[in-house]
Amino acid sequence: MKCPKCQSDVTNGAASCPACGIYFDKYFKYKNDNPDNDLSTSSTISYKQSLFEKLKSYDWSYLLFYIEEDVNPLIFSGRVISFIIIFIWGWLFIFSSIESNYVGESFLHLINLPFHEAGHIIFSPLGSFMASLGGTLGQMLVPIICLWTFLFKYHNTYGASVCLWWLGQNFLDIAPYINDARAGVLPLVGGNTGHSSPYGFHDWEYLLTETGLIQADHTIAKISFFIGTMIMLLSFVWGGYLLLKQKNNLS
Repeated sequence: MKCPKCQSDVTNGAASCPACGIYFDKYFKYKNDNPDNDLSTSSTISYKQSLFEKLKSYDWSYLLFYIEEDVNPLIFSGRVISFIIIFIWGWLFIFSSIESNYVGESFLHLINLPFHEAGHIIFSPLGSFMASLGGTLGQMLVPIICLWTFLFKYHNTYGASVCLWWLGQNFLDIAPYINDARAGVLPLVGGNTGHSSPYGFHDWEYLLTETGLIQADHTIAKISFFIGTMIMLLSFVWGGYLLLKQKNNLS
């Protein structure tokens, strides 16, 4: 049979959908439908829902904290190792100063950079302002897309928590760039700096000048750094809690 929400194949008699996480009894109760009906006959319901209704119908606790009934010890060990790495690395990022550009000089910055540059190209049809902003949007959207995919398509909650960590790291990564809007001393792609490049080459000099916020560059950088820190801390709590639950389900 088919899940009425995401159209995934579901075993007959299953209580919930392994793909999107909804509980069928709750779903049909919410829809004032009959739970004895064949799911395939109700498949058109999902297309009539608004986005808000779809989000509301999710069992978010199940979706965010789902773990396998039998956790492979080898996979679990790999997750623990990865958690230790990002936990230590994350605190090094958090305790670094924006001025030191520790985040921008890390290996992970080289991974974020291609997505940043691709964002400029993707958003360029929307005009100069969006083309400049597109660099930052590009490197933010990639971890968001990965998080969404892990969570909703593969139901891999731990993988999603790592992507959340990556999203937070991107907020930290962009903070020194924002902070450099007036100073223009950070090296940019091609070896130039903000001072030696034409107007518009330094994304955040252009964005903040055009919006009249150039004098607030340091404040906006601190806000970005704070948001990234909070997201990282949330990922630590989420990932750590999932590992504790998975430990109890080792096969």
